[in-house]
Amino acid sequence: MSGTGEKGSATTKTPGDFLKAIRGRPVVVKLNSGVDYRGILACLDGYMNIAMEQTEEYVNGQLKNKYGDAFIRGNNVLYISTSKRTLADGA
Repeated sequence: MSGTGEKGSATTKTPGDFLKAIRGRPVVVKLNSGVDYRGILACLDGYMNIAMEQTEEYVNGQLKNKYGDAFIRGNNVLYISTSKRTLADGA
């Protein structure tokens, strides 16, 4: 019974699978300080260091800066979430 069903193993995803799947897609990166960075995930490493493109910085939900490319040190990251770029109009 346990471990023999193909259905269970086919749907099991790891955090690494999620991170590989979202490369090149819009994401929201929330920092421990509460600041959000929204942009395209270019790459990341095992320490959760993140490189982003077309990056926008949001403080308290308001756009503060736009950057072409941004690098975020992994120890500052609270979470990474997938994003729809339309979140900016009513977040």
